[in-house]
Amino acid sequence: MRCKICGEKPVIYMKHHRLALCGKDFISWFERYTERTIKEFRMFKKEDKILVAVSGGKDSLALWYVLSKLGYKADGLYIDLGIGEYSRTSYEKVKGMAEKIGRKLIVKKLSEDVLPLPDLINLSGREACSLCGVLKRYNFNKVAVEYGYSVVATGHNLDDEASSLLANVINWNVKYLGKKEPVLKEEEGFVRKVKPLCKFMEKETALYCLLNDIDFIEEECPFSEDASTIFYKHILNDIEERFPGTKMRFYLEYVKKIKPLFEKVIKGKTPELKRCNICGQPSPSDICPVCKLKERVLK
Repeated sequence: MRCKICGEKPVIYMKHHRLALCGKDFISWFERYTERTIKEFRMFKKEDKILVAVSGGKDSLALWYVLSKLGYKADGLYIDLGIGEYSRTSYEKVKGMAEKIGRKLIVKKLSEDVLPLPDLINLSGREACSLCGVLKRYNFNKVAVEYGYSVVATGHNLDDEASSLLANVINWNVKYLGKKEPVLKEEEGFVRKVKPLCKFMEKETALYCLLNDIDFIEEECPFSEDASTIFYKHILNDIEERFPGTKMRFYLEYVKKIKPLFEKVIKGKTPELKRCNICGQPSPSDICPVCKLKERVLK
């Protein structure tokens, strides 16, 4: 097998694309494919101020690096969850990337706003990933609004999106199925949210990091060990191994053909957004879920 572009020895063969590439041509392909995805879904333009949610993992750091390389004005936001050594190591990786590409890094410490995530999990009794997701989404939007960013970009890859879609289909979570897309458009109080790496598999973002000497944290979050998405990823990996291209078809065909049907179902059933009486962020009730959590902590 040879690189399709130059004929040299390849570093990867992507079955779903039927494409073998050497290291140099893989980097070029990855960057062109990212640009094409941004344009395909009309995510943002060169003049937009972009805030990249960075965790220290391979996907978010690959995204921040490639956007900077493509000439976008992308700064980083790191949410320090207060998970001991894991969070300290993650921060060092993010800080290193900020220095590498010369972009601004905003750090938000959960402990300064409420409590570290482990304490909040014990207090609330909620499932770790669910609680973490609520807190992250809240802070992504809040910080973006405060600092004047028009777009929040996250490093969700194809494996993330396909496994989440499968879980929501199996459980028929209609509310979430109506929002499973690469772009969530801005609305009153919310900035636009985009996923430029939604067509890349995990192994592809990992390889892009390795070829570009991007130092990322390899350990998984300590609270993600029992996450249901990991189980669904394993199932999809088995299917993909036998039928290459399944993940891509499953996700993209849903976005193009099925999501509009769910939009019609949930239209008019979603509660009208208000402004939280405490923090002013968009909320389905007078007090948003995060401020309710803060009140509970104070009590």
